[in-house]
Order: sequence, then structure tokens, then C-alpha cells
Amino acid sequence: MKELIYSRNAVYETLRAKRREIFAIEIADTVQEKGRIVEITKLAGEQKINISRVPRAKLDKVHDNHQGVVAEVSKYPYSDVIEILERAKEELPFVLILDSLQDPQNFGTLLRTAEAIGVHGVIIPLARSVDVTPAVVNASSGASEHLLIAQSNLSQAIDALKDNDVWVVGLDQAGAEIEPGSRHLRGAVGLVVGSEGEGLHELTRKKCDILMKLPMRGQIESLNAAVAGSVALYLAHLSRKS
Repeated sequence: MKELIYSRNAVYETLRAKRREIFAIEIADTVQEKGRIVEITKLAGEQKINISRVPRAKLDKVHDNHQGVVAEVSKYPYSDVIEILERAKEELPFVLILDSLQDPQNFGTLLRTAEAIGVHGVIIPLARSVDVTPAVVNASSGASEHLLIAQSNLSQAIDALKDNDVWVVGLDQAGAEIEPGSRHLRGAVGLVVGSEGEGLHELTRKKCDILMKLPMRGQIESLNAAVAGSVALYLAHLSRKS
């Protein structure tokens, strides 16, 4: 199976990661040879990938936000929980678990945050969840291509993490407030973020070692999944460094 990755950062990071087979790249004939386009052309040349100049209208059929470049690539190479734990090596594992997230933009935002702070891997459900689609790759600015993302039964995945001494923290409004430097976020951590609207499913909630929430001082009751998850990831990152 093949798919079309679009936008400059998405195509560039896919080239850098070298985890997918890239069959061809098309660049709009109106695009100037500068910035990211030069870098894409250079990497494609090094990897012996054919680049064609095509009418912009052809790329418009792929997506409105193609930014003048589209790559035909193989499907996303999913990982597994074992590989994620192996990537941690000498570090304490840091894993993001997404419980049935539906929106590609939210998924991409969380992947971008996770990659930026060095999360070792991301686990998503086998069903009822957005996959790593071209829209997600674009929303993550290509961060998805550098991450290990596993599709798994979440209950079994959480059990596997616990068997490897990973403390599973669920982000939930019913939990205790996260304090700076929280001891619950200092060691091997699996942070669970629920879906938009519904939050954590009951079985996932029961599997967590502890439920925690972000401290809120304003008038609104909660943040959306991507914002809340990104803030919690950074709090965990800072706690692990302390």
C-alpha cells in the first residue's frame, strides 16, 4: 500500500528518518529552489529518489495545504511495546498512551510534543482511534516519522509496561492536581491521555496506577486533549530531569 505525504516539513522529515520507502517526489513548477525545497532536493538526490516538476493544480488534488511538494511513500511502519521499551536503553522509559483520540490535528500536536521532549514511544489502540495518516504526519510537522508508534490492545500494553516497572499515570479531571516536580512523574512513566470529550475509558482508568489533572486557576473547566496532554508531557519531562 502507498500513500501521499504532503507539505514541506512532512516530506523533509520523512526523508531524514529513512523509515519509509519513498517512491517519488513531485514539486510544483511554480515553487522556487530555496529553503526547505533545497534540502528536500538534496536528500532525495542522496537517496536516489526521482523528483518531478508538475503543475500546481496536480498537487491541489492531493491537499489544499501541500506547500508545493508531495511524496509517494509506503505505509507508516508501526512499532510495538517491546521495541519502545528497548529504545529507552539506559534511561527510564517515558511513554505516551493515547486512549482513542479521534482528531488528526490533536494527534499530530501530541506527537510533535512527544518527539520534542524525547518520549521513547507512543501507544494507540487497535480500533476507535485515528491512525498515522498523511494528515497526522502534516499536523506533527513530520515528528511522527521519528517516533516509535505502536498499535496495541491498551489493556495488554499497560500490563506490559507495568511488568517493566513503568508507573502509569492517567490524565483525568477526577485525579489529584499535578504539582511541579511531582514524584509520580519522576521515574519510568506512561502518561495516558483520553479522547476528546469522553476522556479515559473506564477500563483504561482502572488500569492506571494513579489519576492526575492539571491545576486550573481560570474560569474554564478544562483544556482540549492536545493542549492538556502537551502540558502534562512537559511537566513529566521537567520532573524526570529534577
